[in-house]
Amino acid sequence: MSRSKKTRSGLGCAPTKAPRQKKTERELAKKKRVTGNKTGSRHNETLLEQVANGSTTKKDPRHGSKKPVALVLPTAVEKVNVAAVKASPKPKLSDDQKLLQLEEDPRLNQLLDALEEGRDLNAADQEWLDKQLNKIEALMIKLGITDDEELAAPAPKKALNDDELLAQFESGESLLDQFRHKD
Repeated sequence: MSRSKKTRSGLGCAPTKAPRQKKTERELAKKKRVTGNKTGSRHNETLLEQVANGSTTKKDPRHGSKKPVALVLPTAVEKVNVAAVKASPKPKLSDDQKLLQLEEDPRLNQLLDALEEGRDLNAADQEWLDKQLNKIEALMIKLGITDDEELAAPAPKKALNDDELLAQFESGESLLDQFRHKD
């Protein structure tokens, strides 16, 4: 006899079992979950009336912005006013602080080093360097500061003869006597 395969369906031989749930309950479980808005909800009259009354706080982003947009470029006068307002809160620096700040400028130091090495500067750098040096010189005059080089190398004096040296020594001795008698 030939071999016959078993089948999984038991419909032919066995009686059918009754389902555990009724048909209506099974249909409720299979219903599609509702997500999002129903069709035509954007044009629903009741919702449009609520929006017009202001009762809802949600706004549809598709309606666009109500903020006015400037159609012309802003004028230069507005920019100047902003710059003037920003410049005023800066604290005033004393002349000493200004001088120190100018002398410690890294760009100034680089350009001075380049000049000492014998390199040529372009016109813009040379102009900026001259302005900075003029500012430093003006501040030094205002503060009464002189260059160290001028103090270190005084003008050469004439050689004094013996009579002048003796007179200078004697005047120093008289000054010393005045100091001794004050005690």
